[in-house]
Amino acid sequence: MKLKLGNLLDDKPVRLSIEMPAAVHRDLVAYADALATQTGQATEPAKLIPPMLARFMATDRAFAQARRSSRGSA
Repeated sequence: MKLKLGNLLDDKPVRLSIEMPAAVHRDLVAYADALATQTGQATEPAKLIPPMLARFMATDRAFAQARRSSRGSA
């Protein structure tokens, strides 16, 4: 099985503070463990959130269409 996330880019961060349900956090920790097994790159779970959100937004067709529409009207 290949996970949707691969190696993570090292980029200048913007700090955010979020709260999430405990079940989501447990899944995030499990995903980080699976990713470490697959890539050999141990990553703290919080560092997975930005690439997961980026991937989600990149594959959301309605969001892409809305962005194209807003760029065209600007």
